[in-house]
Parts: sequence; C-alpha cells; structure tokens
Amino acid sequence: MDVFARTFCVYLFLLVILRLAGKRTLSEMSTFDFVLVLIISEATQNALVDDDRSVTTGLAVILTLVALDRLVAVIKTKFPRMEKFIEGTPLMLVDHGRVLEDRLKRSNVSVDDILQAARQNQGIGQLDQIKYAVLESSGGISVIPMDEHADLERRIEKAVETAVARALREHAQRV
Repeated sequence: MDVFARTFCVYLFLLVILRLAGKRTLSEMSTFDFVLVLIISEATQNALVDDDRSVTTGLAVILTLVALDRLVAVIKTKFPRMEKFIEGTPLMLVDHGRVLEDRLKRSNVSVDDILQAARQNQGIGQLDQIKYAVLESSGGISVIPMDEHADLERRIEKAVETAVARALREHAQRV
C-alpha cells in the first residue's frame, strides 16, 4: 500500500511543480532543461520505489500512474474549472501587431520567441504582420497572420471616413 501512496504524492507534487513552472517550460527544452528532466526522473523513480526494485513494485507504480492519469482525465471532463486549473488556458500575446507586454512578462515569453514561432509556422518576419499570437496551454505559440488585405481595407476605411467627414462639413456649411 505504501507504494501507491508514494506514487500518488509524487504524481501530485510533479503536477503542481510543472504547472507552476509555466507553459513554456514544457514546450521548448534547452539542454539544461533536458538534463534537469533526467535528474527529476531519477529522483522521482527513487521516491516511487524506495529500496524495493522488484517487478511487482514497478508494475504497481505504473498501474497507479495510469490510474491517476485516467482519474485526472475524468475530473477534467466533468469539471471544466479543474481543466483550466490543471491544463491552463491560452493567453494572447500579440493583438493586431501590438505586443501585450504584461502578458509576455507573466508568461516568461520574449518577442524573439514570438517572432521565431511566426517565422517557423507562418513565414512571417515582423510583428506588424501578426494579427494574433497566442501562448497555447501546451506551451507552444500559435501565430495568426494579418489578413493580406487588411492594410488595403484600413486605407479604404480611412478614405471613406475622410470623405464622409468632408461631406458632413460641406453640408453643415450650406445649412
């Protein structure tokens, strides 16, 4: 029974720690991050099985981890708030080419990270070409490019507004 309790505690601890570490930690790993994961996995293995390295203990740990994973999946399905707490929610980082600085700081994402995702996924090289950039729950950055006709539409809207304002002024002067 001890192995089940240890596995449950370690699972919850890792879930909380990885959630607090942030989305970007899980998405893109540097060499340092990879080494850290290896060390954490070794420490986790030691915490799970203690001195008992039998096949039975290993199977019990695996069974407990799979059962916990299924339990969390059921909880996320039945309680949407828990899903938001466990998985997080997407976070908009760029809105119509404008960087939302407070959100970058909060999520530990740089403008370079956004531009890298834009280049890799959309072939975009400048912020003003990005309609939206979103930090997804998985830690990846989704980039939605500006509509290629958006600039033309903005110029047309401005021209129409100017023409309407001029017409209203002229009408007001005649009356």
